[in-house]
Amino acid sequence: MQTIRIKSPSSDTGIGPKDRPDRHADALPLLAGVAVAVGAAGAVLALTDIDSPLRGPLTLFFLLAAPGGAIAAALRGLESWGRIVASVSGAVAVNLLVAQAMLALHMWSVRGGVAAVTVIGLLIYLLVMARRIRRRTPTRRTS
Repeated sequence: MQTIRIKSPSSDTGIGPKDRPDRHADALPLLAGVAVAVGAAGAVLALTDIDSPLRGPLTLFFLLAAPGGAIAAALRGLESWGRIVASVSGAVAVNLLVAQAMLALHMWSVRGGVAAVTVIGLLIYLLVMARRIRRRTPTRRTS
């Protein structure tokens, strides 16, 4: 059996820091999976009213990550820092609007707020996915 080794780029090859492969790119799917698991745990803890010291922080993470992730998916064209700032700001705005609407309608509850933010985040994400699918499908013309 033969082992294939990839030589690391040296300084004389002319490869600059922007040309080197990103070592952390492989960790992004793992990090995204962990974030989804933590957010799901927060939603479950909030919706089932389980007493746990992790309920508050995990629910707060879910309330920021669910709409923030959906908004970040919609803003693919922005640079990374602009996308992060816009998605966090959008997540805070969604949470504030849900809280304001529920308080104005005298329907405030933690479960209802988490459910409303979940639905809004899912709707944004589904709209983004529908837009991507519509752009990918080629239009067939029959003559």
